[in-house]
Amino acid sequence: MTEGPEKPKVLRRLAAILAADIAGYSTLMGVDEAGTVRDLKAHQAVVLPMIEEHGGRIIDTAGDGILAEFSSVVNAAECAVAVQRTMAQRNAGVEESRRMRFRIGINQGDVVFDDSRIYGDGVNIAARLESIAEPGGICISRKVYEDITGRMQLAFVDIGEHHLKNIAQPVRVYRISGEQLAVPRLSVKPALALPDKPSIAVLPFTNMSGDPEQEYFADGMVEEIITALSRIHWLFVIARNSSFTYKGRAVDVKQVGRELGVLYVLEGSVRKAGNRIRITAQLLDATNGAHLWADRFDGTPEDVFELQDNVASSVAGVIEPALQTAEYRRSTQRPTDDLTAYDLYLQARVARAALDRESTMRALELIGQALDRDPNYGSALAVAVSCQWDIYLL
Repeated sequence: MTEGPEKPKVLRRLAAILAADIAGYSTLMGVDEAGTVRDLKAHQAVVLPMIEEHGGRIIDTAGDGILAEFSSVVNAAECAVAVQRTMAQRNAGVEESRRMRFRIGINQGDVVFDDSRIYGDGVNIAARLESIAEPGGICISRKVYEDITGRMQLAFVDIGEHHLKNIAQPVRVYRISGEQLAVPRLSVKPALALPDKPSIAVLPFTNMSGDPEQEYFADGMVEEIITALSRIHWLFVIARNSSFTYKGRAVDVKQVGRELGVLYVLEGSVRKAGNRIRITAQLLDATNGAHLWADRFDGTPEDVFELQDNVASSVAGVIEPALQTAEYRRSTQRPTDDLTAYDLYLQARVARAALDRESTMRALELIGQALDRDPNYGSALAVAVSCQWDIYLL
């Protein structure tokens, strides 16, 4: 009798499995896709090396998820706690709506494996535990609890048996006390005083190409935009060295505004696919996070430097009037109680209406006198900006 082909041998081993994902990731993507991808990559750059440092092996990082295998369940638990404490610290200075919180599940069980993947209920249970964990929390199976209790300085809460999806038998679940995963809130840097003219910081653009070698292009784009914006005489632009301290960090624009002393923030992304390049940019009000302007630019990499120059010029040309409009609206909300300053303001408006250089210079002189009497006179500040713009054009 002829025997059939020999079936491949199934390889098994006992392993501790850690599964993690970002709570509410789809919602974050729907609100701000570029910013969410940037923040996720920044967090992954910190979190993924922690897995290897604790003796783990990364199996998958699809989307916002992480699947890792450990030979020691204690190492897996220590890694999960370290990740959550690190994320709590990184989120401390981030606006609540933009915080990314991992949910983590840990299970210990028999798994089937090959050269690159692991399979079986040992993996599936870890994934189900992750799905019931609270944002910023860790859920573990009874097997994990029995192996680490007494060996780690942690407090556990028994949350009972759970019927997990596609798992035949109920699993008793414990969660690690959330108090032990928190860290003291970071001290907030003192806010810098705002300059006496509209101010902007250009943050490092997110490289969405998936190719680390394209970082040079994204960084070069930002440098070109900073240079182009610096040519606008009435605009105060933060230097590259200061804005690039935020590279790879998850921040919100209000924090940037406070720390750098700016009213506006420009952020964006670069995506390269085949022979096409797409750059997106958005202008934000750093005082409240409101979107003022956004656009995208497409091109080819045949002449990288020409594309950078064209995009930078377009961005500068488009956001200049957007900034001017925003600054005018902001300024007109601040009235004055000084009647002399108000009279000088009215004279300046009449002079400016002539639309010639001499009259505009006269208007600027009158506005200067008004601002000497009331430096916070919003309407006068707005006219001063408009006069500077008129002189630039005349």
